[in-house]
Amino acid sequence: MPEEGVPLTPKVNLLTTEEILTLARLFVKEGIDKIRLTGGEPLIRPDVVDIVAQLQQLEGLRTIGVTTNGINLARLLPQLQKAGLSAINISLDTLVPAKFEFIVRRKGFHKVMEGIHKAIELGYNPVKVNCVVMRGLNEDELLDFAALTKGLPLDVRFIEYMPFDGNKWNFKKMVSYKEMLDTIRQQWPELEKLPEEESSTAKAFKIPGFQGQISFITSMSEHFCGTCNRLRITADGNLKVCLFGNSEVSLRDHLRAGASEQELLRIIGAAVGRKKRQHAELFLMFHDSPPANPSISSWDPLDVQGLRPKMSFSSQMVTLWKGYRVPQTPPLAQQRLGSGCFQRHYTSHADSDANSKCLSPGSWAPAAPSGPQLTSEQLTHVDSEGRAAMVDVGRKPDTERVAVASAVVLLGPVAFKLVQQNQLKKGDALVVAQLAGIQAAKVTSQLIPLCHHVALSHVQVQLELDSTRHAVRIQASCRARGPTGVEMEALASAAVASLTLYDMCKAVSRDIVLEEIKLISKTGGQRGDFHRA
Repeated sequence: MPEEGVPLTPKVNLLTTEEILTLARLFVKEGIDKIRLTGGEPLIRPDVVDIVAQLQQLEGLRTIGVTTNGINLARLLPQLQKAGLSAINISLDTLVPAKFEFIVRRKGFHKVMEGIHKAIELGYNPVKVNCVVMRGLNEDELLDFAALTKGLPLDVRFIEYMPFDGNKWNFKKMVSYKEMLDTIRQQWPELEKLPEEESSTAKAFKIPGFQGQISFITSMSEHFCGTCNRLRITADGNLKVCLFGNSEVSLRDHLRAGASEQELLRIIGAAVGRKKRQHAELFLMFHDSPPANPSISSWDPLDVQGLRPKMSFSSQMVTLWKGYRVPQTPPLAQQRLGSGCFQRHYTSHADSDANSKCLSPGSWAPAAPSGPQLTSEQLTHVDSEGRAAMVDVGRKPDTERVAVASAVVLLGPVAFKLVQQNQLKKGDALVVAQLAGIQAAKVTSQLIPLCHHVALSHVQVQLELDSTRHAVRIQASCRARGPTGVEMEALASAAVASLTLYDMCKAVSRDIVLEEIKLISKTGGQRGDFHRA
């Protein structure tokens, strides 16, 4: 959700219940057998249950689906299921509660979780979870998302980030299908490819022994325009034959002008006949930018099969875009996924214990030494001639690596009180610093020249208020499996979180001191473990 919000469409411009059903009857009569209600957010529309019930009466319609942000799902799902709802997609871009609120600009994470589990309880299988993957925001959560399918009947669908008006799209934010697949295969090399259904937009995979599956929607790197059989009708009645395209035809205006069924069919057929082999603007934009991954270069335009100006829309799917524009909010997290949670350690608010589960017991206990510490007598990043060089880790074995680092920010009494009471004009300093720390861990190799890129499996940043020193204590932990350690990621995380606190508070006081940025512990690797006394 943009920080400034979005303009709402006037109600008079939206399709009425009867107009939606009139168009649905027309499309189903011509052979469409699946309708999905999406948005915006369809479940805030007061007539949504009635619409599903009346769609269920249409002969030939086999599937009625909904794509939702999940906030109202638990409350409405029993009624929707009784009315005939047969498929559920839930938009979910993060498993970190603080990041959830940052993305959607509102609370509601636990309501979404409740909705997911209600869908599973009522027998929906699979429950599809749509995750748009964006570099620098949530690509570090790929493994956590995939792990959800171990014990839950989910189809987690990773979607390549696509450009739309207002989403500030940047090529560098896009994580390609191949890159995502490589990351997941490093953790689960036994990952199996599943057969693709005809006209499917997703490439499906399964981890042996897991209940659910994962899928990739490769809109950017390997487009599926040639086999796409989706049509969309927006909330205000415009027909879109391509989600990305700007071309629209107003069916609402023709309906309200009294157009006959044959006239509507002619207008729809002409629009479908103009459907392109690929989204041309996207193709140009994609190739004008240098690819981040060499594999993102093979666009193979496919012919659109079976689409003619005058046609029976057999096997087509209409997506009805419904409702007022509310963000698709990311739901669901397993209880073990507390990554990134922070805890305010003070009791001036009634909800001071609300997030206690996010902080591991004893996380601030001093570390003790564990055995001999192996060190190198030479600098490893310098070659024999004294020049800077990156260490070759190609022959080193993959091991589990964990590192913990800390920092202290001395704020002074005035800034500390504002942070404690969450009254800074810039917003919640602890949440922003926590997210900054997570981001820093993910991009450490871009900040420190000779660091290797590490595929992190977990990052946790915790912040604790110390009223005796008017300070914030920061602890960052990182975990990965690979040939090189993650202490730099943990140190970068703690350092950037402390710098972010300075930035959030500098308008109040510049007498802020960052200190004690240090490694607390590291495990894994040939040099042995380190634990600071």
